[in-house]
Amino acid sequence: MNTVATAELRARFARRLSELYGREVPAYNTLVEVSHEVNRRVLQRDGETAERLGSINRVTAERHGAIRVGTPEELSQVARIFAALGMHPAGFYDLRDAHPQPIPVVSTAFRPIDPDELASNPFRVFTSMLVPQDRRFFDEDLEERLTRFLAARRLFPDELLALADRAEEERQLGEAEAARFLDLAAASFALSSEPVDRAWYTELERISGVAADIGGVTTTHINHLTPRVLDIDDLYASMQARGVQMIDEIQGPPRWHGPDVLLRQTSFRALAEPRTFREPNGDIRQGELRVRFGEVEARGIALTPRGRRLYDHLVGEVDQRLAQASGGTRQEVAADVWTAGLPDSEAELACQDLAFFTFHPVERIPDGTEPPRHLAGLLAGGWLVAEPIVYEDFLPRSAAGIFASNLSGRGEMDAAQGGAYRDADWLSEAIGRPIRVPEEVYAEQRAVSLTRAAAVLGVAGDIVIGHEPAGVPVSGSGPH
Repeated sequence: MNTVATAELRARFARRLSELYGREVPAYNTLVEVSHEVNRRVLQRDGETAERLGSINRVTAERHGAIRVGTPEELSQVARIFAALGMHPAGFYDLRDAHPQPIPVVSTAFRPIDPDELASNPFRVFTSMLVPQDRRFFDEDLEERLTRFLAARRLFPDELLALADRAEEERQLGEAEAARFLDLAAASFALSSEPVDRAWYTELERISGVAADIGGVTTTHINHLTPRVLDIDDLYASMQARGVQMIDEIQGPPRWHGPDVLLRQTSFRALAEPRTFREPNGDIRQGELRVRFGEVEARGIALTPRGRRLYDHLVGEVDQRLAQASGGTRQEVAADVWTAGLPDSEAELACQDLAFFTFHPVERIPDGTEPPRHLAGLLAGGWLVAEPIVYEDFLPRSAAGIFASNLSGRGEMDAAQGGAYRDADWLSEAIGRPIRVPEEVYAEQRAVSLTRAAAVLGVAGDIVIGHEPAGVPVSGSGPH
């Protein structure tokens, strides 16, 4: 019997969702087309350097999706579906305190963890869960009604969940079962034609457009699907040249002359989509909603905890300068701050323990010298080469910025009320699966490569990474 292994099932699912979203949001097809054009231009311009952070085949196939659910039970079911695809929860993101606009959700991302699986197909799905218990957004009466509404719906059929469990356990499905799994999974994330209760949706929309998109309907759907591009500034300008309205700015680090780090994102604005509404008097009428958009991303090098604290410090400095009305756009101010505060070479990022790399020994003509134990000396002396580890995860501030740029209103929030405590441990227990800490995953990859390199080079003990970089704060204000 022909079987479909996990990686192939994941690749097929990513293609199915891309086809589905392209039918539902045709502007997404334009985004993918322009992304391919930009990537070809960058390859012609930069040659092999363009593939420093991933082969063009990987970048072309790469997507991340975003979905939203309402309850821990729904999230645990989503986890079962993605586990069938070799995608595991990584990272915890609390958008309830996000800048520039708080959103009443906590999130994680389902993605492959193993580097070989990522190289095969790095599909990710950023998954947000509503927090009706948070009194800053929902009073007791609304929480009760919202909880009752969510409990009454069923997002995923039992057959899909059974197939998912089998695929996770056996790490494959037969061809017929794989086809059925993909049909059911894609249908579960398709936009429903069921009428939306206008009064209920509007009540939730006053709190947050995201809350309405989650709890105001009886199904879930793909909120956006994101291709990866090698030059996001070129993409932004190219989309505008085609008459596609983009959000006001690219989120994340600025464009500058040094290495790309973390993640830069932008999107075209949410489009008016026709939807059917049930009016308070029972009439069914046509209307429209603006909740879905087309996002695109450019990925950089993963930062260490020390590097992330420096990044947060630089973001705070940009905010402060802009608040002082010093002149210039955020991009211009940020580029200046980055130039002054961040090393502009991969080697320095590695030696100062600011970014994650894997390290590989280089064959050398024996000259009688002994390799040093310090990473800086090994790199400078040509004993090792460094390969950047791609940042595979997300930035809460960027996600909130894109959400806010695509919402029609700012919603309502009473900051004086108490919140509902949520953290990675709470979310892990709620879905019954461990949530990996992204920085620990990257650190494990780096440690394995250094151990192997030390053995090949004959370095006694561990290779020592760098020194304390001057001016780097040792504590930060939390993730941005």
